[in-house]
Amino acid sequence: MKKALCASVALATMAIAATPAYAGTAELLKRLHEKGILSDEEYAELLAEEAKPSPVAASAAPAGDTMTRATESVDSSRNVRMTESGIGLEVGPATITFSGSVNGFYVHDNPATPTARTAVTGGIASVGGNNSSAIRNGLLPGFLKVSVAAKQSGWDVGATFGMYPGINSTAYGTLGANNGGQPTALATAGIDFRQTFMTFGKPDVGTFKIGRDIGLFASEAILNDITLLSSGTPGNNVAPANTTLGRIGVGYIYTDFQPQITYTSPSFSGLQASVGVFQPLSSLTGPAESNSAPGFQGKLTYDGKFGEVATRLWVSGITQKHDVVGGGSFTGSGIDFGGKVTVGPLTATGYYYTASGLGTTVLGLFDTGVRQTGPGVAKRDSSGFYAQALATFGKVSVGGSYGESRLDYASNADRLANPNLLDVNSSYVGQVRYGLTSWVTLIGEYIHSKAVAHSGNKAESDAVALGGILFF
Repeated sequence: MKKALCASVALATMAIAATPAYAGTAELLKRLHEKGILSDEEYAELLAEEAKPSPVAASAAPAGDTMTRATESVDSSRNVRMTESGIGLEVGPATITFSGSVNGFYVHDNPATPTARTAVTGGIASVGGNNSSAIRNGLLPGFLKVSVAAKQSGWDVGATFGMYPGINSTAYGTLGANNGGQPTALATAGIDFRQTFMTFGKPDVGTFKIGRDIGLFASEAILNDITLLSSGTPGNNVAPANTTLGRIGVGYIYTDFQPQITYTSPSFSGLQASVGVFQPLSSLTGPAESNSAPGFQGKLTYDGKFGEVATRLWVSGITQKHDVVGGGSFTGSGIDFGGKVTVGPLTATGYYYTASGLGTTVLGLFDTGVRQTGPGVAKRDSSGFYAQALATFGKVSVGGSYGESRLDYASNADRLANPNLLDVNSSYVGQVRYGLTSWVTLIGEYIHSKAVAHSGNKAESDAVALGGILFF
């Protein structure tokens, strides 16, 4: 203990005193002794040490050269420093940052009274006469992201790892951590490792990305959706999975996190383009596939400000050829566009998509995109939209949105084989937020969801979500 204290005091005095600086150091030791920080014995010992001639001072080198040599002897690549912003540190030439989120909601879902006309294939509204309660994640699971960035040979390089755990237990299956829930004792939560990618680029060249990350098509739809921070349509609330649905299948198709090689251009007065080659995906509900060509996606965005009006506009597209095992093929494709306008405390967002062979419901890209029965392969067309507004007054925000997703038959044979196929999913949402701190937002939400089949079958449900989300 004594040695540690003496060493600490010696380091402190050396740090604030010039060489030679016996008089100034002695004064500091005297004050520490008077305040009782140093005992008589420690004070005498340190004073005697300071009185000894410094080996550096005894050398022929001037004091300035001594400081230079001392500085040069430090390996800067081993230095650890605080980052200027965020949570992280700088280790030599690299910046390591940590970010994350945790959320949880009490969700009570109340389906309409069951009848013989509630069956809707691809519907998002809960069916059955029993209410359900759950403590669950919202549209976002929790996440922890670790990023490392550095400048090497004139290039900005980086790597990102993103883990997304849910708070509910998962029944592992085809969809991994995104499978249905298992609300039993001793079950475990799932971890969706959505992100693992590298980047390299230059300000005047643009940025290349290789790895797994969010897609380009429909990414703006979910990133600008107010239910991203809350619940939206619950989906299965009896056995909750990693997330709710938000507006997935009720206004847009889920973009997903996908293996990719993408390029993003520099910003030209607010205009920026991204294009990418993607891992080809097989349909979850269609015929078996063995795909020979990759998928392609692109996105164009514009950010501008006109006086007091801030805008963000976008358009994106997707296309992929699907080779069906046993013969035949089809190409799934889609395009969307939207915009967000902010004036004072009000932000309004509008979005629309149209697609063929891409599907529309909740299992992901290409789900329900082709008919599942009958000879050959026939594509179904789909479309959807949502409109929303959010007004913020100090710490309080009030918002609302409405959206629909529609699915058409591929043919008359498809109609005969699937009479209860989804015609339209719709929902409207009312939301209130309160910014408790810069990290924590408390949220209350009401959601009415409705699914209608081409046959006229209908299912409806009303839900309330109360909880909060934290970002750091």
